Amino acid sequence: SECYWTVEDDLLSLVLAKTGDMTWWKRVIKGDAKIDVKKIEPENSNLSDLTPDLRQTVEKMMHDQRQKAMGKPTTDESRNSEMMKKFMAQHPEMDFSSCKFP
Repeated sequence: SECYWTVEDDLLSLVLAKTGDMTWWKRVIKGDAKIDVKKIEPENSNLSDLTPDLRQTVEKMMHDQRQKAMGKPTTDESRNSEMMKKFMAQHPEMDFSSCKFP
């Protein structure tokens, strides 16, 4: 991560770049009050502004959110269900009758 600072008109400006972690900081400076992330208003952006990898992640999240709203399985839930069905078909000697799957 990187940090930049400047002083203009007796005003210190800090730029802290947080990398590699997709969580919010609880606070910027140790001892400060916790940041209320519910009050943060992210700037608007278009999917075309994102990197291809990030765009793919956001599109998947949007798809999964729509699926959940319709009571349908998410991408991961569908994939896991298909893997389980395949495993069960490959192992007919195993009894899955008492298993509960989400």
